[in-house]
Amino acid sequence: MKIQERTGAGGGRSSVPAQPMTGERLPAPPRERKPALAALAVLLILVGALGATMLVLRAGDRIEVVKVTDEIPAGGSVTKANTTSVMVAADTGINYVEWTQLDTLRTLKARTTIYPGTVVMGQMFGSDEGVAAGQATVGLSLKEGQYPNGLKAGSFVAAYRVGSTTGSGSTTGSSGSSSSGASTTLIVDKAKVTYVKPAASSGDVISSTNLPVTLTVDSTKAADLAQAAAAGQVALVLIPSS
Repeated sequence: MKIQERTGAGGGRSSVPAQPMTGERLPAPPRERKPALAALAVLLILVGALGATMLVLRAGDRIEVVKVTDEIPAGGSVTKANTTSVMVAADTGINYVEWTQLDTLRTLKARTTIYPGTVVMGQMFGSDEGVAAGQATVGLSLKEGQYPNGLKAGSFVAAYRVGSTTGSGSTTGSSGSSSSGASTTLIVDKAKVTYVKPAASSGDVISSTNLPVTLTVDSTKAADLAQAAAAGQVALVLIPSS
């Protein structure tokens, strides 16, 4: 009887293994983060961008040089107002003046007229402007009416001796008058203006109403021009440069 009961109890069990519940999933293992790989990727991107930039900048080894924006007459100097900086390809065969040398360049004088748009080279300037053989420079101090508007360094002018003559042939002063009319004599048919004092700013103290002007003329005309200038009898007239 005992054997039968045991057999009956075992026979009631199912031989099919139990199945897991279909609504449940096994937990997935957590993803492994790799911050080192992410940082390496960012670094490679930055290196690539930097390399491309350097290739562009180094193309031709460009340098910053001085370029003239306003005409500089012979004997004139550069300033920040008449120059700007531009980038050009470096060339050992061209004596460019780099923008960092602008302060040194200011102490030099232009050997010839330098026109707007010119990239400055060292041989264009020297320690002094010099005077060509057979020429001389004469300084004038002119009042309003003795010079034309728009007079500037680099202009060309004709210089006349002007004054009023009396009946006895003498010349009256500026306060005098004469019924014999004015006397005008050409002193120099063509002179180059090498210097004109810049206009005073609103904050400057004006010590004189006269305009200082320097002319470069033929040396044979210098004495007559200087004599007329000392007497205040010089008038300038603008003429074409050609």
